[in-house]
Formats: sequence, C-alpha cells, structure tokens
Amino acid sequence: MYGSDADIDYDVQWLGRSDPERLDYPTQKPEGLLARIIRVSCPEKHGVVLDPFCGCGTAIAVAHTLKRNWIGIDITHVAVALMRHRLADAHGPSVAKEYTVVGEPTSLPDTEVLARSDAYQFQAWALGKVDARPKEIKRGADRGVDGRITFFDEKGGRGKKIIISVKAGKTGSPHVRDLIGTVNREKAAVGVLISMQEPTQPMKTEAADAGFYSSPGWNTHHPKIQLLTVADLLNGKGIDYPRVTGSTFKKAPRAAPDTPEQETLDLG
Repeated sequence: MYGSDADIDYDVQWLGRSDPERLDYPTQKPEGLLARIIRVSCPEKHGVVLDPFCGCGTAIAVAHTLKRNWIGIDITHVAVALMRHRLADAHGPSVAKEYTVVGEPTSLPDTEVLARSDAYQFQAWALGKVDARPKEIKRGADRGVDGRITFFDEKGGRGKKIIISVKAGKTGSPHVRDLIGTVNREKAAVGVLISMQEPTQPMKTEAADAGFYSSPGWNTHHPKIQLLTVADLLNGKGIDYPRVTGSTFKKAPRAAPDTPEQETLDLG
C-alpha cells in the first residue's frame, strides 16, 4: 500500500445482496472497482485488458463499456455462457458480432472429444447453446435435471419451467420416459432431451404421445417433450417455447453511457 489514508478513495461500494449488479457468482467484484482500475492502468488507445480467470466477466464487461480491447479466459463453459449473457444484457444482442469465442466445439468431432474428456463440461456447453442454466455446478445426482430455463408467457403470471436432460452416451425410449416423469414431478411446461445420437423412432413416438404445452398468453402450442441432437445445436436449432420475457441467467444491468476519463490516480 502506498501513501496515507488521505490518498485512498472509498467511494466504490461493495455489492450488497440485493444489488442489481449481482449475478449470484461467488467471487463477483463491483463494476465500479474494475472501472477505476482499468481507467488508471489501461489507455483507451492501444490498451488491452487481460483477465485470465474471467468468472462472471466483470472485467471484460467494464472494459467493453470503457471501449478498451479485451481478452477474457476461463476454463468452464458455464462461465463462457454467463459472460455471453452479461455482454448481451449490457450492450444488446448485436454485441456478439464484436467478439470471438475461441475453444468451443464447432463440429461433431469437437463435441465428441469434449464428451469423452469431460462429460460435465460437455453438459455445460450443451446447456449454454440453448441458453439454459445448469442446475448445479457440483457433481452428483441430478434427479434427471441437468439444466433449467424459466420463461413468462402471460402478464402477471408465474414463471414456467423447462427441464433439460443432456446425454453424451447411447439413448433410447427409457430416457424419454424418464424425462416425462421428471417433467411431471417438477410441474414443468416442457422437457428437452439433448443427445449425441439421433433419436430412434420409438423415442420420437414417446415424445409425440406426451402432447403439447399451450401458451395462455399467446395461444400457441409447443411440444411438451422435445428431442434435440448436438447436430441440431451446431446448426442453430433451439428449444420451441414462447420466447416473450424472462431470463434464465440473472440479468446484468444495461451499460450506462461512459463518463469522462478520470485523472490518473496519484498513489503518492
């Protein structure tokens, strides 16, 4: 530490439990703190912010708002999905055109390698492709629920649940029946099975027999049990449900217009 207490500003507030910035990430830091650090240490022209342990992406989100180039690194696909959501919430969906994700599976062979090397990261990648939140990060029994999506399709109504099960190995009709049981137990609107393999005809029949979820707000109908493959995800196909309002990940606030740069902090 340099200087005296008189040299230190205490105006950066820590995150409270109900702070709108909070994204339920255990090591999240306040944006004001990262903005202070970036402004005094990284020039806007030719400067680059590097965060090798991104977590929920506070550093890169602030760097983007402050018009700095940035590089973010994290080992988990859960973190990558959260960072994507955070940037989109703060800057709009078109922000995805302004950055490139390196290291994600982009082909069936890539996903097969990921599934063999780490089934949990494969699961997180698949859930991220459909904008779903993993049920839990720790490993253990999932009771048939790998991920969830919450959506709202009627004014003033309660959130509706979508239950997602991800399978890297061989799948069959019993997996569809298990999913139907889980959807009924969880009182979910829709259940989705994501698999490496193409569904068999008996699996398709089991899914079709489950019927439809009918949206009271939009008077639309959506298959109650849906079967998606990794090839579907790679081709951009997603879950069929009423996409009206709501978010699976807690939303980050919209980025405020940047304020003028502060003077370089004098540390004595």
